[in-house]
Amino acid sequence: VQLVESGGGLVQAGGSLRLSCAASGSLFSIIAMGWYRQAPGKQRELVATTTRSHVTKYGDSVKGRFTISRDNATNTVYLQMNSLTPEDTAVYYCNADIISTIDSTRSTDNWGQGTQVTVSS
Repeated sequence: VQLVESGGGLVQAGGSLRLSCAASGSLFSIIAMGWYRQAPGKQRELVATTTRSHVTKYGDSVKGRFTISRDNATNTVYLQMNSLTPEDTAVYYCNADIISTIDSTRSTDNWGQGTQVTVSS
């Protein structure tokens, strides 16, 4: 599976950004897609995930501000980020949890290249 992210950039505190991640490839079914982020000197952390049936999970620091959504028809996941703060500055990575349609092998270690989000104060 290939994951291509877009939508990062520079925004002022209080502003909004929308990230997109499109999955492509064949011979797999997507169980869940989500976003993680990694700030300099910190561990990668969960931002939000969504399953094929649109069950969502959010990291505590983004609850109420970020919204994850998914288009199953296009295998695309979106992250709407509102009320951004400088603490949201990080590289945001798309992740896909997939299962092979050939041998039913599950793989969670599927990542995009990352997109930088910078929030200025």
